[in-house]
Amino acid sequence: MNPTVRRGLVRVAPAAALLLAVTACSGDSPDATPPSAPSASPGQQEPTAPTAPSTTPATSSSASGRSTAMDIRLTVDADPVAATLNDSATARDFAALLPLTLDLKDFHQAEKIVDLPRRLSTSGAPKGAAPKTGDLGYYAPWGQLVLYYRDVPYADGIVILGHLADDRDTDRLATASEVTIETAR
Repeated sequence: MNPTVRRGLVRVAPAAALLLAVTACSGDSPDATPPSAPSASPGQQEPTAPTAPSTTPATSSSASGRSTAMDIRLTVDADPVAATLNDSATARDFAALLPLTLDLKDFHQAEKIVDLPRRLSTSGAPKGAAPKTGDLGYYAPWGQLVLYYRDVPYADGIVILGHLADDRDTDRLATASEVTIETAR
C-alpha cells in the first residue's frame, strides 16, 4: 500500500470510529419525546443482550468518602416500606426529586408504573436490566419510575435504581394505588 494512503487511513480511522460511537449513542437522548401510549411493558420485551446483574450494594463508604447507597422510605397506601437506592447517576438524580407522592398504575400484573416530573440522567447506565421482585427501576424510554412486584425478563432501557429492604413488602406493591417516596430519617 502507498505510504501516503496508509498515513491518511491512520488519521481518518479514529475520527470515523468516534463519529460512529457518537451517532450510535444519540438515540438515548434524555430530551427524546416519549411515545404517547405504551404498547409493551418495559419488562415484556424479548431479551436482546445478556442479563445485567440486579444487585444493590450495601451501604458503606467508598475511598472518596461518599456513601455507595441511600436509604429511602416508601409509604405505600399508608404503610411504610424501607428501600435502598444504589449509587448510580440515575439513582442520585432520582433522589434529587424526593420527596414525591405519585399515583401508580398497574402494568402487566408485574409492576407499578408512574411518570416522573422530569427525565432522569442515564449517564453510565447499562443498556438494560432484568428486574427482580422488589427492584425499583427507571424505564428511560418512557421516563417512568417502575416498582416491580414480580420478576420480569431483560429489557433495554431499564435502569435499576435500588431495592426494597424486605421482599415480603412486594405484596403491598401489587395492590398499591399511591406511593410517597422520601429519604429515610
